[in-house]
Amino acid sequence: MGQSKRYGRVEEGGESDRELVSRARVGDIEALARLIERHQDRLFNAMYRVVGHYEDAEELTQEAFVRALRGLGRFRGSSGFYTWLFRIGMNLAINFRRRSRPVHFSALEASSGSPGRQAAGLMDLLESPGAGPAGEAALREQHRRVLSALGELEPASRAVVVLRDIEGLGYGEIASILELPLGTVKSRLSRARGAIRERLGEDGF
Repeated sequence: MGQSKRYGRVEEGGESDRELVSRARVGDIEALARLIERHQDRLFNAMYRVVGHYEDAEELTQEAFVRALRGLGRFRGSSGFYTWLFRIGMNLAINFRRRSRPVHFSALEASSGSPGRQAAGLMDLLESPGAGPAGEAALREQHRRVLSALGELEPASRAVVVLRDIEGLGYGEIASILELPLGTVKSRLSRARGAIRERLGEDGF
């Protein structure tokens, strides 16, 4: 699977997001379904890492798609559909988190396939525990501690970390999604990473 520079992924031999959006605007149900299928898993993973609760993330992901699809007539294409969708989703997740209960993350092991995949970028903050069964157990524990520290960040900072260190997006993409100046994204990310390192240090890492 390839990915365009405008954040809209294009399957091999398939249509771009731009083409699918054009079809969806005139009521093409198949195009709507393909947009949802293409982006739902990645959006859900990001939403989950911000809200910290599986069922809440499912509901918010569905709501993000509903709002995006209802608003296709207002989508002008100045950014990619993927960026626009994530902007809607992150706003929903941040606002939900600000008025909701404390976050307690689980690892989503059933869907991730490996213990570090859901927070691979964040794990770079720590030293590798090494190979073998003992190393894998240590990696799982580190993964749990990292996500716990992530959950203690305030929602807007958590969103920046999720988009950069878990989703692997560029600073420009994050600035567009969160509608923030580039410098604000970088400074917020630096402070958030520092807070995570501080918490991990308190826990003995």
